[in-house]
Amino acid sequence: MILCLDIGNSHIFGGVFNKSNKLLLCFRHATYASITSDQLGTFLKNVLQENNFDPKQITAIALCSVVPSIDYSLRAACKKYFKISPFVLNSSIKTKIKIKTINPAENGADIIAGIIAATHHHPQKNLLIIDLGTVTTIAAVTKNREYLGVTFIPGIQTAMNSLQTNAAKLFTVEIIKPKKALGRSTTESIQSGLFFGHLGAIKEIISKIIKEKFPQKKPLLIATGGFAHLFKHEKIFTHLEPDLVLHGIKIAYEINKNGQ
Repeated sequence: MILCLDIGNSHIFGGVFNKSNKLLLCFRHATYASITSDQLGTFLKNVLQENNFDPKQITAIALCSVVPSIDYSLRAACKKYFKISPFVLNSSIKTKIKIKTINPAENGADIIAGIIAATHHHPQKNLLIIDLGTVTTIAAVTKNREYLGVTFIPGIQTAMNSLQTNAAKLFTVEIIKPKKALGRSTTESIQSGLFFGHLGAIKEIISKIIKEKFPQKKPLLIATGGFAHLFKHEKIFTHLEPDLVLHGIKIAYEINKNGQ
């Protein structure tokens, strides 16, 4: 079995694949800069055991990370607790993606992983990949696997944290789809602004990217990330694929494993 890890700013999102490429288990752990290799290693072994998986069955570990501060601890945990040197998805590996951005080294590994999986699942299609996490990213890819670029906007949780930090009388609320746009209480007002503001931003950016890059053949809209489900009934996305990045990490590992 292969353990895949997506190290994000808010969470470590993990999954276990079998030899048939079936995702058997998903789990999350909060990301924080001071986490140690022992904390990571014991968590990974425990989460496997609690779900009736033998850690000794893990034959490979593959990961991507956008949090450099914990990369050393994570590598050390893999070596100490699993006796495995992990495969790390970065800008220098083989991906079968033609990167057309100005500085390829700047591209987030999670974005590349999502593109790898999306182009694998939807070959010869123009694609917009919308990843709704700490940052909401909207990446454009042509049917020829050309990655054209990405747009960043603050994620919905990030926006709420900013309101709480910068406005003395505002506070955190449950992030839900409100019934109406006009709030009648502070809680309803925050919820409305977060949801409909994010919805409007996504729609507007998608519309502009399509006009700029795909005027002839509209792309498929693939949604992923922790908050993708919040917008699943808004009829924006063609497909909702919450585990897209994990699949991309697994595919990247398979592409490169013979050279590792």
